[in-house]
Amino acid sequence: MKVLKFGGTSVGSPENMRAVMDLVTDGEQKIVVLSAMSGTTNSLVEISNYLKKKNKDTARIFIGNLEENYKKVVAELFTSEENKKKGLKIIKDVFQTIKSFTSGTFSEVGENTILAQGEIISTNLVTLLMNENGHDTKLLPALDFMKIDEDKAADLNYIREHIKPVIKEVGDAKYYITQGFICRDADGEINNLQRGGSDYTASLIGAAVDADEIQIWTDIDGFHNNDPRFVDNTKKIDQLSYNEAAELAFFGAKILHPQTVLPARVQNIPVRLKNTMNPTDDGTLITAESDGRGIKAVAAKDDITAIKIRSGRMLNAYGFLSKIFKIFADFRTPIDMISTSEVAVSLTIDDTRNLESIKEELDNFGTVIIDQDMTIVCIVGDIIQEEHGFASKVFNALDGIPIRMISYGGSRHNISILVPTERKKETLQALSDNLLNGL
Repeated sequence: MKVLKFGGTSVGSPENMRAVMDLVTDGEQKIVVLSAMSGTTNSLVEISNYLKKKNKDTARIFIGNLEENYKKVVAELFTSEENKKKGLKIIKDVFQTIKSFTSGTFSEVGENTILAQGEIISTNLVTLLMNENGHDTKLLPALDFMKIDEDKAADLNYIREHIKPVIKEVGDAKYYITQGFICRDADGEINNLQRGGSDYTASLIGAAVDADEIQIWTDIDGFHNNDPRFVDNTKKIDQLSYNEAAELAFFGAKILHPQTVLPARVQNIPVRLKNTMNPTDDGTLITAESDGRGIKAVAAKDDITAIKIRSGRMLNAYGFLSKIFKIFADFRTPIDMISTSEVAVSLTIDDTRNLESIKEELDNFGTVIIDQDMTIVCIVGDIIQEEHGFASKVFNALDGIPIRMISYGGSRHNISILVPTERKKETLQALSDNLLNGL
């Protein structure tokens, strides 16, 4: 069995939904994970924000507009009057749920419930569409088996234990449709895996059912060796190792959710990135093996804040770094990069919600300097296999570009540099011209 995931653009219109149906109905049993139709989650976030501000009248207007849009989708999507009525019933039930939060107090549970409705709509409509066209299809409610724990990490053991009974309960089918992104938390309340979480859902399901392959379908052919939004003449990468793909996803390659690789790697399940607009292309295959080509790609992660702590107390001291790291742990703020010297430590974060409080704590240890509007640029590959002089190639390519930090040697798969965001495009193009062209 394969697990296939299709994002919001892939199901963003009745025409695209039919295209997805044609792609998956090849006679081979599979589980299909769907996102909400493109734009829906943004609309639901907007509705939730109005409800948080107690602007219920405006929220009702947005709810009404979105409901009317979905009624038009139903009218275009289905052929028979019976299925059009069933489609409208789906829409009516979902929007009754959303409208129920326009009275009374509005909580985080209400917000998460509203955000879940986009995936609930898309999966119900596509399931109905496939059955209308004679394809044996059943809906697997993700809220019956997808769960996160107290730390908001996916509970793979729970998912593995519960998905198979859910499949058994809904009955045998050639095709199963389920929701991406949404789940329940440790208290049983509706929650989610954050933006892009449908990729992660597909990987978790694939690991839970021991899938033969996990396919992530998007609107591009796979990983490119640089960001085509900023760099000319990028090339598709045919194969990556799990580690290489994880580095690229974490450091800004938007095609894949950063956590997607881990469940697949644990179960040694291949992950393939495919393009719904070009389905005959093989895409990018991600496995345990690297093809040994050295430098593979460059990715960039924006909205980075650099923090430097200078203190003479670091000199020949022990335990200093652990005290620094404890501050970030206490505020549940992950660190991306780190660089140390005898009297200073520099690090980066991308979550600045507690920045002021963190700085207040760090001020007790020395002088704190904060630089915002920074970008991490990550050069990824099986770097150990690269010829000598790799680092010098990188720095020669970046001659004239101010580098705030360097991380090299912590992983055999990447070297990361920190540059001002205003120099990001220049940095990516320079690396492409000097390191990637010809690969």
